[in-house]
Formats: sequence, structure tokens, C-alpha cells
Amino acid sequence: MLENIRIVLVEPKGSGNIGSVARAMKNMGLKDLAIVGGGRTKSFWARAMAVHAKDILQGVRRFATLREAVADCGLVVGTTCRGGLYRDHSRPPREVAQRILSSSARGAKCALVFGPEDHGLSNRDLKHCQWLITIPTHPDYPSLNIAQAVMICLYELSLAALEKAPQEMISRAPAESVERLFDSMRRSLLKIGFLDPQNPEHILLALRRILGRAGLEEKDVRILTGLFRQLEWYAAEGWKVIEEKQKKGLKIR
Repeated sequence: MLENIRIVLVEPKGSGNIGSVARAMKNMGLKDLAIVGGGRTKSFWARAMAVHAKDILQGVRRFATLREAVADCGLVVGTTCRGGLYRDHSRPPREVAQRILSSSARGAKCALVFGPEDHGLSNRDLKHCQWLITIPTHPDYPSLNIAQAVMICLYELSLAALEKAPQEMISRAPAESVERLFDSMRRSLLKIGFLDPQNPEHILLALRRILGRAGLEEKDVRILTGLFRQLEWYAAEGWKVIEEKQKKGLKIR
């Protein structure tokens, strides 16, 4: 059940850490490693730390943005060691491991996303994640080495795989379909004045959490996309229709 799990590293800093992540993946039977932005995979330290996982380094896929890296994934799970307004819904990996496996068992790719070693995922990155994971650590020093974090998450998934995970009842839409929905949502909600133009992501992140918890199938995405396109049209043209009806004394419905 782990074969559909993709590890995504966003702007990794140390080539040795990339090699160590590859080794952790090999230990747990994973092969799909993606890197967003920089990160050297052919350096001496990357190869040395990978040991017998050099094939994973050779198969790394690179992407310019996180959105592109998770475009075909039905579930995107971010990792964070920090609290805050947009991170307070995070859960320990053990609590969500079976749900992750349940989603991937239906054939959908699931991405586990890890941020740069120095500051982790930004709020801009978090908007692409439906769920968040925080590994419990001592408050005096909560930050883990990235390869350690990857290994802990994969270990929890491996333990969960030994148990019979409840099957998720929905087939999640690919992340890129959901992102296009949010593009449409942003435009329409800005036009009707629901979002603050100076900080639209504040409310959008809350909406992402709500819909991420629910899970969206392709048909859900189509319905919601149609709704927000209609709102966008109404914001641009609907008032003209109303004005014409008012001039003619017609009832407005």
C-alpha cells in the first residue's frame, strides 16, 4: 500500500539530507521522490548518504512549483513543527496513517510534503496541503532533521499497513483539478467582495481545510467550479440583467 506514496522535498538545502531521505525511502519500500526547486542529487554526499538507494536519486523528478509536483495526487499531506493560525489543525502521523493508506489503496497518489531544513513549509506551500502532520517532539527542540522526519512518517505508515485499514469511500480528485477550482473560487469571491483583496488567502486557507477534510471527487469539483463560475458571471454581468428588468418593471427572480 506504500507504492502510491510520493515524498516531495521543497527546496532542500543539503545534498546529504537528500541522500538520507532516499535511503529512508528504500528502507520502507518507496521509490517516488520529487524535488521542488534546488537540491543536488549527484554530489558525493548525496550518493554517500544514500548508500544502496542511489537508484532513487537517479529517478528523482524535479518540478518548478509544489503545485506541479502534486498535480496528479488525490491527497496532499504537509508536515510542520510550528504552530500558528494556519497550522493548528495538524495531527500526529499515527492518527492519520491509516486514512492516508486508505486513500492511496484506491489507486490515487498521496504526497507527503517536507519543507526546507531551515524553516519548513511556508504558508504559501500549505495551501496545497489538505492535511497537516506534526511529529510529537520535546518543546525545547521540536525541529527534526528532514530524513528523520521522513523515516518517522514512513515507519508509522508501515505499521498502519500491517493492520486492515478502513477503505475510504470516495475517489479523490487530482490535486490539479482542485487547484483549478480554487483559482475559480478566488476570482469569483474577490469579485463579489467576500475576500479581502489585501489578504485573500486568509479565508481561502480556511475553505481549503473545510473541503480537504470532506474530500472532493471529480463530480464535486465540477459542481463547485460551475457554481463559482456562475458567481463570477453574475458579479460581472448579472447586475446589468437586474437593472434592465427594473427599468422594464419586471419581477426579479
